[in-house]
Amino acid sequence: MDLVSVDMESCSLKPWASKKKRSLKRVKSLSSDSIKEVEEEGCGKRKRSRVSNKKMKLSRADSDSVVKRNQKRRRKMVRVESEDEREVVHKADSEDSDCTLSEWIQRLKRKKRDKGKIKSGEYFEVDDCTTGNWISDQRRERLKAEHEEDLEWEDELEWITKLKKTSRSRTRNLCSNIPEHVTEDGPSSSQSPTSEVSDSLVKTGTSNDSTSVKTTSKKPKEGNVICHQCMKEGKLTLIVCSVCGETMYCRQCIRKWYPHLSEEDITDKCPVCCKNCNCSNCLNLNCLIETSKRELSNSERRHHLQYLIKSTLPFLNELSKSQKQEIEFEAKIQGLLPCDVEMNRAKSSCEERVYCNHCATSIVDLHRSCPNPECDYDLCLKCCQEIREGSLSEHPEMELEYVDRGYQYMHGIDYAEPSSSDCIPEDVEAKPSAAKRSATDNGSITCAAKELGGCGDCMLELKRILARTWLSDLEQKAETFLASYNTSTRVLKCRCSALETDMTRKAAMRTGSNDNYLFCPESLDVLKEEELLHFQEHWTKGEPVIVRNSLDNTPGLSWEPMVMWRALCKNVNSTGSSKEMSQVEAIDCLANCEVEINTRHFFEGYSKGRSYENFWPQMLKLKDWPPSDKFEDFLPRHCDEFISALPFQEYSDPRIGILNIAAKFPEGHNKPDLGPKTYIAYGISDELGRGDSVTKLHCDMSDAVNILTHTAEVTVSQEQLSAIKALKKKHKEQNKFEEESSGECSEMEEELNMGEILSCENDETGSALWDIFRREDVPKLEEYIRKHHKEFRHSFCSPVTKVYHPIHDQTCYLTVEHKRKLKAEFGIEPWTFMQKLGEAVFIPAGCPHQVRNLKSCTKVAVDFVSPENIHECLRLTEEFRQLPKNHKAREDKLEIKKMVVYAIDEALKELEALSKD
Repeated sequence: MDLVSVDMESCSLKPWASKKKRSLKRVKSLSSDSIKEVEEEGCGKRKRSRVSNKKMKLSRADSDSVVKRNQKRRRKMVRVESEDEREVVHKADSEDSDCTLSEWIQRLKRKKRDKGKIKSGEYFEVDDCTTGNWISDQRRERLKAEHEEDLEWEDELEWITKLKKTSRSRTRNLCSNIPEHVTEDGPSSSQSPTSEVSDSLVKTGTSNDSTSVKTTSKKPKEGNVICHQCMKEGKLTLIVCSVCGETMYCRQCIRKWYPHLSEEDITDKCPVCCKNCNCSNCLNLNCLIETSKRELSNSERRHHLQYLIKSTLPFLNELSKSQKQEIEFEAKIQGLLPCDVEMNRAKSSCEERVYCNHCATSIVDLHRSCPNPECDYDLCLKCCQEIREGSLSEHPEMELEYVDRGYQYMHGIDYAEPSSSDCIPEDVEAKPSAAKRSATDNGSITCAAKELGGCGDCMLELKRILARTWLSDLEQKAETFLASYNTSTRVLKCRCSALETDMTRKAAMRTGSNDNYLFCPESLDVLKEEELLHFQEHWTKGEPVIVRNSLDNTPGLSWEPMVMWRALCKNVNSTGSSKEMSQVEAIDCLANCEVEINTRHFFEGYSKGRSYENFWPQMLKLKDWPPSDKFEDFLPRHCDEFISALPFQEYSDPRIGILNIAAKFPEGHNKPDLGPKTYIAYGISDELGRGDSVTKLHCDMSDAVNILTHTAEVTVSQEQLSAIKALKKKHKEQNKFEEESSGECSEMEEELNMGEILSCENDETGSALWDIFRREDVPKLEEYIRKHHKEFRHSFCSPVTKVYHPIHDQTCYLTVEHKRKLKAEFGIEPWTFMQKLGEAVFIPAGCPHQVRNLKSCTKVAVDFVSPENIHECLRLTEEFRQLPKNHKAREDKLEIKKMVVYAIDEALKELEALSKD
């Protein structure tokens, strides 16, 4: 190949090349011996040179590695034809290597100032006739890339110079921890700028410190340092923590995984020292942080336990009363006195859950069971009572199915008249599950028919699960304790619900109401005892509570979805499960059905957005992710982080919350799954009307707290906005056509004459829009939904034509227009507010609520049971009993009655332990 001479003086290639100490050699013309000779010569000169600003010298091995790295860079440079030119360049290179670091940096800066034609981000133009004709397009692109690399190198030098000036004292401290391969005396080699400051704050990937990482499952090659995050060696620059002196991160990982941190932040205190490192190893460590935010004194603990027993004892009395009544019936059947009744113990362990075969309610102790060995039919005491009274509900099965009319219909393009085959007409009741059952004259009950899961032949026997007198003894013990102690309740009188203060937030515009403002304290304030009393006052009234900046109480672990996904994948061991983790089952909010999507594609849509072919936004959400009831096992570090962020931990802590009745389950028992659970979903600021990213109107079985841990705002283009506007018009036309076909006319157009409601959607800092209804408004809310249920759309955008329960069906989301109609017709409105990043929302049991995401949101929630809301949990359990057998909300997952019994028992044991201290 013909080589063209380059006039090094007439073009800017020489200073550009010598800046990085690159020798312009024709590599192909050099033999292996000559290359080795050049390397030895360069190594000797570097060995004899001394850097005056450097107190710590590198060994000969390090010098060789540095020379080889620089030699490799030089071989990539433009070839020079003659040996004379190579000697000139090599001589200039040697002169550069004999200078000190500070002189070398100053020389580099002077050269940079002389190159006026080189601008940041642009490739310089070569105007000289001797060079402008021989550089091909391909080589020009290569030189452009190398020039950009040089600019980055210069930025690195400037950062190092600045860092050295501001970190002298820190450097001296770190020099005391000299690695084994570094000596104070002896010859040193001239190094690159990054290797000179490696003694203090920055280490190159060619260093020999093999003790830089404390714990890792992937061992690095012997004699090399690695990045703590990616566990890779050979990085250009590793930033070393000045606190621990050994943990280091490469620049690529800092930019990718810690974008909110600067390199100076890493130097001051690394993520490992801050306990928020999100590398794969650290993400799977638990117990790194103290999750409890406030230590309770013995007197505080005693007061809380007394309060818990006093609140729960009435429900224990009710349970004991129902059991005594059933024993009296059994005594009448056997012709004995109640005290002489003998009951066999059911064959069940503490890890088993015993449910009623008729109403699916959890059974605590006494129940009736079929004695037939081939039949395992059980009946709870409530159902036994209803059979004797003749009021047993038959629980007809749901036969409601929504028809998929296709993509065009869901987007309002095709119209379809309602068909009788789509859904069960409202005026036609589902077929009863069986004939009515009745008891004999003495109160005995026959086993259910075979079609109901029984044998239909035997008489049910009374059996027990607990020890014979355990429940009555517990009741007596609790009453004796309360009689001997002063259990007066401390009350804090406040009037903040009717006033706007720095600790309240306006959430409603109800005329004549004193609860339009919600209690909204700062997270740091809730650690005070008086704020707990303040919380209890609002909580007892059934009001939601919003706590601001709850994530400020945590070390700051990243809740970015990809970080969580990496942690989850680390815990998957089997090959099959690993393959499953590459796909997730997401819910498409438009069709309300599950779709399978690549995990990475889902998370890309979380931050960038997804849309259908017609530009309509595609809203996807992951519910209860990861798909397991063991959030703590799959994401242990995030679980600890979440618990440490929880406000009012006396109530909300799922592990040791002293007033959390759900946390009182004894070890070894099968506990209900109350979380934490993660909800990751897309969002858009404008209300679409159909296909919104929403959690539809529903009511949880227990109390709950929900923290917004991460958000991402998706930008919508003008083209997409125009398409959305056009499709909304088609949706309205479709709604009008189907309402006229069904003989009903919507009153949506009259919204201007309706009552005003609070609107928060202009608040750009909010990410999720909440609507929470008061308990006393539930009857009117249910009446409104029954009246207007055909105006709502559910699966495949089909109209809702049958309602089994207006709230528990979870088929409706009240838009702004519906909320206005609700207030105009029934005079009620919800608390409406925006949830911002880091805010924790407390939702009392029995309060129906709905949520719409205005941005892509990651929320983490946990359920708990407070003493103040046990009555609501029992009421909801009773409502779930009446639902159809195949209703998704029917199962008694909470087991509130069993929870109350064990809570009192555990509280008494804790009080006994405190009295001994």
